[in-house]
Amino acid sequence: MNIFRKKTVGSLDETAGKLNRTLSALDLTALGVGAIVGTGIFVLTGVAAAVHAGPGLVISFMLAAITCVLSALCYSEFASSVPVSGSAYAYSYVVFGEIIAWILGWDLILEYGVASAAVASGWSSYFTGLLDGFGLHLPVAISGAYDPAKGSIIDLPAVLIIFAITFLLNKGAKETARFNGIMVIVKLAIILLFVGVGAFYVKPANWSPFLPFGMSGVINGAATAFFAYIGFDAVATAAEEVKRPQRDMPIGIIASLAICTLLYVSVTLVLTGIVPYTSLNVGDPVAFALRYMNLDMLAGFLSIGAIAGMTTVLLVMLYGMTRLLFAISRDGLLTKKLSSVSGSSRSPKGSTWATGTIIALLTGFVPLSKLANLTSIGTLFAFAVVSLGIIALRRNNPGKRNGFRVPWVPFIPLLSAAACIYLMINLQAITWMGFGIWMAAGVLIYFLYGIKHSALNHSSEQMQSEKET
Repeated sequence: MNIFRKKTVGSLDETAGKLNRTLSALDLTALGVGAIVGTGIFVLTGVAAAVHAGPGLVISFMLAAITCVLSALCYSEFASSVPVSGSAYAYSYVVFGEIIAWILGWDLILEYGVASAAVASGWSSYFTGLLDGFGLHLPVAISGAYDPAKGSIIDLPAVLIIFAITFLLNKGAKETARFNGIMVIVKLAIILLFVGVGAFYVKPANWSPFLPFGMSGVINGAATAFFAYIGFDAVATAAEEVKRPQRDMPIGIIASLAICTLLYVSVTLVLTGIVPYTSLNVGDPVAFALRYMNLDMLAGFLSIGAIAGMTTVLLVMLYGMTRLLFAISRDGLLTKKLSSVSGSSRSPKGSTWATGTIIALLTGFVPLSKLANLTSIGTLFAFAVVSLGIIALRRNNPGKRNGFRVPWVPFIPLLSAAACIYLMINLQAITWMGFGIWMAAGVLIYFLYGIKHSALNHSSEQMQSEKET
């Protein structure tokens, strides 16, 4: 059995069509903003400024954005050329073969799964804090993952928000995009309110020195800021539900990155202009800045923005995982039950409810603080493979000219892959250990189940049988 058997773009087109094509470029852009702008803008900005780059963090965000744009260009060409569910998994099936596709799919399950669970846990903390502000206190037993020392048993708010989003996802892509759009408008309004009000309190003296840690601090800040952009790749999983994927996918991916970069830079400039960067090493720097300006009432609105922000991140992460499982299941590498489609909404109900149930159990009962970096290494690995895949795609399809194309191949794909690998190398050893264990488990599952149930394997056996008869 050939573990490197490949799909063709034509065969992918033939299997597509089960899901409704209802999303526009605007929907995709909103999904991207929903995935990227979350707790990072409310938390990461202050810590990175205080510890790494000072006011020069604005340069860090620009450098991180450039790194992401390199990967985004590669994702855009693939999404335009291979407009089906599965994102990097489907792309690898075309250029590298089944075993690499499975490994990347298994990697993305880790990325989306851990990210969803971690965001749901953060959502629960903000929601519990908001209730405390109104004098409503949840019992400790139902306000955190299982921890005998603290007396917590289950993180009930996290479980409930996951199932609520799962129910929404089951209604269909258009309904999901509409809800995401509303939440994105809420959080953008609050972020712009902070920038607009805060601009009047900026003291330019706080921007001096602009580079207190030198350029090395800016580079370190860029490595930290990169993870604030994680999530745009989930947009690529929507390709099979986009009206005009060749046109709309590149617009959605690149536009969302541009908008988010502008937001991060604006918030950082205002934040470091209001408060001296040395005072920003706090868990809630934006709220801290509002209190610094004696605007406590506006700080209350910020909690609503943070909750809306995390809701959209969770929504897009869960959406991405459901479409990924749907694609893998359709190829036979996981049980076919995960690729069942709802008759009315044309949404993948099997993968949707499986995702919601698994993530709810994980978040509700398992403390996740030590697993967060697994999201980063999984994302960087996917970015690197997709970037290198562009070179293989061009070699295998030299005459293809339709849709978006990455300029300066192979220079840009190689530069993108090198940047991602460099950041992976700088992650902690414990992160690499957890990643290695997860990937080893994935390879084992493939050889015990996937290789035998692969749809391509069945097609090959059928063709061989027909030849023999």
